[in-house]
Amino acid sequence: MTRSTALTATLLILPLGFVGIFFVLPLLGAVGTSFDLPRFSADSYRRLFEVEVYRIVFLKTIRVAFETTLVCLLLGYPTACFVAGLPPKRRALAVGLIALPFMLSVLVRNYVWMALLQDTGIINNWLRGLGIIERPIRLMYNELGVIIAMVNMLVPYVIFPVLASLLAIPADLRTASASLGAGRFETFVRVTLPLTASGIAAGCLLTFIVALGFYITPAMLGGSGQMMMANLIAFNVKEVLNWPFAFALATSLLASTIVLYYAYRVVAPRGVALKAA
Repeated sequence: MTRSTALTATLLILPLGFVGIFFVLPLLGAVGTSFDLPRFSADSYRRLFEVEVYRIVFLKTIRVAFETTLVCLLLGYPTACFVAGLPPKRRALAVGLIALPFMLSVLVRNYVWMALLQDTGIINNWLRGLGIIERPIRLMYNELGVIIAMVNMLVPYVIFPVLASLLAIPADLRTASASLGAGRFETFVRVTLPLTASGIAAGCLLTFIVALGFYITPAMLGGSGQMMMANLIAFNVKEVLNWPFAFALATSLLASTIVLYYAYRVVAPRGVALKAA
């Protein structure tokens, strides 16, 4: 072993030890508890997919995460295009404004959305004041309110990867496309969109993964009728003390995340290469 190799190994001991003690070991413990070791039983996993209520919650979590990701993409991509077209100083200001909500507590942001969406909230009072509605629109304690708040919190996760992809495109490519007779729409479809496909895939994957684990927003804005997997895990840990089933739920979410990540690693580069060709 060379001196540089020994030094590198020494420097890696501390971070690897930290990851092993505080991440790998708890993760292995969670997986083991989900199988009720040392007895080893898969009853918790069978219960997840055989009991209709739990299956509905699992599928609802996937659906809400997908819908949130789709709306974030529809809002985030045009926003990223707009920011990319700004002069550098204004672009820096816009990026700062987009990142500003990350400095606020998630709990505080949910309380703000409650003040906006409730029956006597700002939005309903404003619509009634304009004479547009006579009765309050139900914007809370349903799936709509949950998705609105989740989109508000997660759309930057799409904007930033797409913005990075847009800024990496040489300006000469658009000029060359225009000189060959392509219009703005054709240039977007045949040049810009394929070259930002990696940013789209990364942003959507990140948004979907984060959305799967949302807990506070469904609890505050969705109520008991909009329970998601994270809420079901908390219920089994705090209320019924069913630790094996709670860890089976958490492990199932983790497995779904890992499958999505590796699907992205395998499929996305090929798709990008195909579009670029």
